[in-house]
Amino acid sequence: MKGTELVKIFKAKNGKEVLLRPVKITDAANIVNAVENILEAGTYIQKESPHTIEEEKEFIIEMNQLDNMYVAVELENKVVGIARVIRGELEMKRHTGLFRTWLIDTAQGNGIGSQIMSYTLEWCRLHHLHKLCLTVFASNGLAQKLYERYGFIQEGIQKEQIKINGQFDDEIYMAYFFKE
Repeated sequence: MKGTELVKIFKAKNGKEVLLRPVKITDAANIVNAVENILEAGTYIQKESPHTIEEEKEFIIEMNQLDNMYVAVELENKVVGIARVIRGELEMKRHTGLFRTWLIDTAQGNGIGSQIMSYTLEWCRLHHLHKLCLTVFASNGLAQKLYERYGFIQEGIQKEQIKINGQFDDEIYMAYFFKE
């Protein structure tokens, strides 16, 4: 299914038009800037420092070459979030994918997360994945509820796996299984 471009345009709850589309090389600086802003907020992103613009460009190229999903969330011509699915590298794990996503604070609460989930599940079906995995912090109940609403099940918990702002938190492993 390599080369299939999935694009989705919708109105957010605030009435603004949002575009979900494959990331382009020209998005690298925007993505790096957004990650810097999220890191300053200090929660719910599993990253300690952003890529350089050059590293991000290389990552975009690699994601495309490996037939992984890397999607930009564009609002008012600016990337305000991403979603990605990194497929298993080994042939025995190629049917699986690891999902990661983030949105800047000002884009949250407008129904964009639900649209990202619909887009992602559609992409996975088109690319014949059998299982989509993710992790979510136990303190991020909003995200956990979203994933459950879309059919993800809990597979396990790693107790006190992370430390955010001096507090331990559990990391919850979840998965979605695609039916044939």
